[in-house]
Order: sequence, then structure tokens, then C-alpha cells
Amino acid sequence: MSTPPTLAAPPVQVPPHPQWPALTADEKAQLTTRIKTLLTEQQAVLVAHYYTDPDLQALAEETGGCVADSLEMARFGAASDARTLVVCGVRFMGETAKILNPEKRVLMPDLRATCSLDEGCPAEAFSAFCDAHPDHTVVVYANTSARVKARADWVVTSSIALPIVKHLKAQGQKVVWAPDKHLGHYIERMTGADMLLWDGAGVVHEEFKSFALERVRRLHPQAAVLVHPESPDAVVDQADVVGSTTQLIRAVVEMPNQEFIIATDEGIFWKMHQLAPHKTLIAAPTAGEGATCESCAHCPWMAMNSLQSLEQALRRQDQEVHIEQSLGVRAVIPIRRMLDFARAQAPASGRR
Repeated sequence: MSTPPTLAAPPVQVPPHPQWPALTADEKAQLTTRIKTLLTEQQAVLVAHYYTDPDLQALAEETGGCVADSLEMARFGAASDARTLVVCGVRFMGETAKILNPEKRVLMPDLRATCSLDEGCPAEAFSAFCDAHPDHTVVVYANTSARVKARADWVVTSSIALPIVKHLKAQGQKVVWAPDKHLGHYIERMTGADMLLWDGAGVVHEEFKSFALERVRRLHPQAAVLVHPESPDAVVDQADVVGSTTQLIRAVVEMPNQEFIIATDEGIFWKMHQLAPHKTLIAAPTAGEGATCESCAHCPWMAMNSLQSLEQALRRQDQEVHIEQSLGVRAVIPIRRMLDFARAQAPASGRR
């Protein structure tokens, strides 16, 4: 049983979804051409998360960039020869790219694009929480600031959190986990590890509702339910597959089901449709069904990434990620520890 944290996560102010003018097909084509030119001129490569706008995901692939989860984004950025990394996602992803590539320029379409998990885990409060439990190994989710990462022993993504915590448990280590309490509790249940959980949650996955999911399952009895482990227990317990974005995409491709109910950010549908166009994808219901929700299955900060904001950032050069050198030196240690662990696990799992 997890001991409640001594410090609760502060409230997070969720921004409204940004409203960009709608583009005609010709305007979009012209804008895309201009962005491609700017990327070439600046020797830049585009790295986009699965939750961003489909136009950005398509552009990243067309220009030799990367569309991936946060772990693969980190790997791609570290391996790229590009002088500039343009990270379409949220701020912690841009910070991670800069921490791993201090010699490269890292741009984002909008530096205001943060994350509710990041915002809900202030570095000073979290550091005090860790200091109160000095006998615990500090493991933080990638959805955290550079300062929180610098306080950690390990940084993990949802795709590798389970094996890392299993590894720590096998060594007899107790864990302080932050910031997502749902993902932390899922890992605690699956591993039996002794974990203290920070009281944070993401605005997208927090809103999936078990009672509404049950109703959708009755309407689609042959559908497989795919759930991200940031969701509440009552939603996770209904899943056929629980996993990271990459693992959920793989499930759509490999499972024999023709219908899937998806409980994660709807931005992931683009890649799923691309890889399995004959499959039917159904969005899991959120609090927005008959009520008011903050995200309605799409992160409002991810929505700050658009073709328009990307072009502005490339032209103005005013959305560059900066990390203080001493902070980067500390924060890179737990990130590289994760990447080294993933590399060591790859031969056994069959992953590159």
C-alpha cells in the first residue's frame, strides 16, 4: 500500500485550445512548402510526438524526421546529425532533447506548451519530498521539468517504467515515484515494489470514465480496449492491453480484432490509421460526454503545436530551448541511465 505523499500536487491551470485560422488545401500546401525550405536552410530535423497534429506528424516523416513516443524521440534526437532539432510536443520533450544534445539548437513551435504533470510537480516541493525519504531511489516520469530530472536517480517513460522498477525491486530498493499517481499505482500493482507516489495526474487520461467505457464496450463487444497506464484504475482494469503509445499502436497492428476502443490522446489515431487503415478506432469516452471537460481526449498544450506556430518559430527564432549547463550536466545522468538500460534490454526483447 502506497504511503500518501506529504506534499500534494498544486492545482494546474489548463489553457484553452488555441484557435488558428482554418487553412484551405492550397494554403496548407504553400505553408508546408515554406516550412520544408526553412528546415533545409537551417539544417533542422523535425521530431514529433504521436499526440501532435496529424499535419505535423506527416511533415516530420516526409522530411526525414521522426514520429514517436518520448523514449524514441529522445533516442532519435541523440543520434541525429542535424544541427537543429525542432521538437513538436510539450516543453519537457524539448528540454530532454537539449539535455541530451547541449551542442545543438533545439526549437519548439511554442515554448508555452507545457504538461499538467510537469506543472503539478514543482522542483522545490518535490525535492523536499525526496529529502524526507532519503532511503528511497528517486524515479521520475519523463513528463517533468529539467530541475526535477536533475533531482532523480532514474528518468523513465511509460514504455520502460515497468522493467526499470522491476529491476530496482530485484535489488531491494524502495522507490519515490513522480509525478503521475495512476501510472505509479499501475507499476506498483504490477511489480509489488515498495513505492511512495507523488499526487499528480494528467488532464487527458484522468478524464476517461469507467462507467462510460463500460457502456461503449457493450455497444462494441468485439472491440479490444487499449488503455494508457496514466488512466485511473477503474479504466485500466477494463483494458485488453495497457501500454505506452508505441505499445498501443503495435496492438492495433498485430491484434486480430477489427475494432478498438482507445483510451489515450486522440492524436495517436493518425499513426494507427496509417499502419492499420482497415481497422475501426473508437475514442474512449471522457468527462466531456454530457459534461464539461478540460481536454476531451486531446492535450490542450499539444494543441499549441501547429503548422502555423512551427513556421513562426522557424522564422522568428524566438522559441529556442535553453538549459543552464550545470543543470543539464545533472539532468543527463538519470536520462542516460534509462537509455543505457533500454539498450541493454533490446537484444532480449527483440527491439532495436
